[in-house]
Amino acid sequence: MFIKEYLTDIYKGTKSLLTGMKRTGYYFVRPREIITEQYPDNRETLVMAERFRGEVVMPHDANNEHACTGCTACELACPNATIKIITKFDITPEGKKKKALDTFVYHLELCTMCGLCVEACPTAAIKMGQNFEHSVYDRSQLTKKLNNPGSKIREGVE
Repeated sequence: MFIKEYLTDIYKGTKSLLTGMKRTGYYFVRPREIITEQYPDNRETLVMAERFRGEVVMPHDANNEHACTGCTACELACPNATIKIITKFDITPEGKKKKALDTFVYHLELCTMCGLCVEACPTAAIKMGQNFEHSVYDRSQLTKKLNNPGSKIREGVE
């Protein structure tokens, strides 16, 4: 019984190996499309896939406005405390206190690029960027402040 299982495993393993080699040989002899990127020689023309998950970015418009309300949903969704939202209270023209974003701190060195923060954001204020070159000599350079200096929330975002 043991020898029969052993020989069956050898047969299945050999068949699997030959199937893989057949596919590789086919692409070697008759390449359909080139899927290998010649990085870093093609930095100017390199296009990452649309679903690529780089670092988290906060887009700002031409008026230096963003859509982050400071709700901390992204901070709560992050599995390893990559995001820290520091809020402040602004006073509206009606005299009411309203929570607003003061600083959006992003620790890139802790980020697993899972995208849970982007999915949790109710206003789509953050997204995954296309940048993937994060090598630095000083680890403190991987801690980023995502909201621009002097930026404010976009009108109409609640």
